[in-house]
Amino acid sequence: MLLVLAAGLIFNIQKGEWIAILLCIALVLSLEAVNSSIEQLSDQVSSEYTPKIRDTKDLAAGAVLIAAIVALTIGLIIFVPYILQLL
Repeated sequence: MLLVLAAGLIFNIQKGEWIAILLCIALVLSLEAVNSSIEQLSDQVSSEYTPKIRDTKDLAAGAVLIAAIVALTIGLIIFVPYILQLL
């Protein structure tokens, strides 16, 4: 996250690009918090293995993964042109 923010400052990205970057960061961090909450709550509800809790945890983790992949893609779309200009 800090590397992306630093890169944004170094490359002097546009306002719309900043908005996209900040929204991606917020989305991934928010979903990670939700995922952690679901994991902790699930562990409190039942210490035994249950398929429904496993599926719930997997879905929450999958949401984080999807958001991270989209954030990476948006980051590449934004930063690759700036990086290519340096070459």
